[in-house]
Amino acid sequence: MRNKTILILLVGLLFFVHINYAGAKENVPFAVSGQGAILMEQESGRVLYGKNEHQPLKIASITKIMTAILAIESGKLDETVVVSKGAEGTEGSSLYLVAGEKLTLEDLVYGLMLRSGNDAAMAIAEYVGGSAEGFVYLMNQKAEEIGMSNTLFRNPHGLDTHPDHLSTAFDMALLTRYAMENERYKKVSSTKDYRTKGDYVRVFHNKNRLLTEKYTYSTGGKTGYTKLAKRTLVSTASKDGLDLITVTLNDSNDWDDHMNLFNWGFDHFEIKTLVESGKLTSKTDVFYEGKLNVPHTVKFPLSKQESNELHSSLTLIEPPQNGMFTSTQLTEPVGKLSFTINGEEIESTPLYYDKPQVEEKTFLQKMKQLFSFIAGVNPS
Repeated sequence: MRNKTILILLVGLLFFVHINYAGAKENVPFAVSGQGAILMEQESGRVLYGKNEHQPLKIASITKIMTAILAIESGKLDETVVVSKGAEGTEGSSLYLVAGEKLTLEDLVYGLMLRSGNDAAMAIAEYVGGSAEGFVYLMNQKAEEIGMSNTLFRNPHGLDTHPDHLSTAFDMALLTRYAMENERYKKVSSTKDYRTKGDYVRVFHNKNRLLTEKYTYSTGGKTGYTKLAKRTLVSTASKDGLDLITVTLNDSNDWDDHMNLFNWGFDHFEIKTLVESGKLTSKTDVFYEGKLNVPHTVKFPLSKQESNELHSSLTLIEPPQNGMFTSTQLTEPVGKLSFTINGEEIESTPLYYDKPQVEEKTFLQKMKQLFSFIAGVNPS
C-alpha cells in the first residue's frame, strides 16, 4: 500500500515533468538579440531553446494576450460595450474610440489583438472586470492558475504605468500555450484583416508582419513596444504537425530571431508518438499481461539523436494477494510507463488495470432466470 501511495503522487506530477526536462534546451547556431527569449513546443510545453527565459522584464503590449483570453472566456463576445470617457482617452496605440460609441466585445478583442488598441484594452477591462482594477485582479488570478510564477500584471494594455508590471519569456509562452487551446483565440490571433459590425464600420489590419508577409508557417501572435520595454513579440507557427511558440523581450531584431528559431526548431525536432492509447502490448508481469490500459496517446518532440537514445520502463504496484482489485482501486493507476533519455525522465503516463467485462443480462433474461430458479429447472 505504501508503494501505491508513492506511485499515485508521482502520477499527479506527470504534467510538469516534460517542462523541467534538463536536456531540453540546446544551443542554436545563430545569435538571438533579445534580452529574454524562448522557443517552446506547444503540445508538450517542452522548452527547446531559452535565453534568460525566467528573468522578469517589461512586456509592453503582449500583455494583451491575457486581456484577450479573459474577454473570450467571459462568454460575452456578442454583447455590446459602450465606450467610456476613460477608455477614449487612453494614450499610445489606439483604435480612436469615442466615448459613447457602441461595439461588440468581439470587435474590441479584434481591435485589441490586430491593432493593439490601448483604448480597446481599457474598454474590455471595464466591461469584463467591472473596472480596470477589477480586471487586473482577474488577470493575476488567471496568471496564478496557469503557473506564471514570475508575472505581475498592473494594467490590461502593457503601458509603462507601473515599474513592476513584469513577466518572463517563459511565463508568456505558458500563457500563449494556454490561449492557443481556445479556438476563438486561435481564430483572432491568426486573422490578418477584420471588419467590425454595426453602423460605423472599422477595418483592422494585423500589425504582426510574420503573419501577414514574412513567414509562411506563422499562425498568429502579438506585437508590443514601449519606450521602456522596447520591442516585444510573441508568435506561433506550425509545420508538419509541430506547433511552436516563440517569445522575445527587448529584441531589436525580433522578426528575424523568431524566423530563425522557428526554422531551427522545425529542422531539428519532430513529434514522436511514444505510446498509443488503449491496450499496452509490452511484456509485463503475468498478472498484468494484456490487462494494462494507456489512457491517452503520448507524444513528445524529439531530435533525431534523442530518438535513438530513448528508452522506456514500466513501474507497477504489487498485485493484490487475493488476485482481485477493489472497485475503487480499478479507478486508480496501477503503474506508470516512463520514457527516459540518458537516464533522465522526459515524459510518462499512468497505467490502468482492465476491469473484466461481464455481459449485462437484459430484464427478460433476469426474469427468465428467476422463474427457472423458482421452478427448479436450469435456464437454457
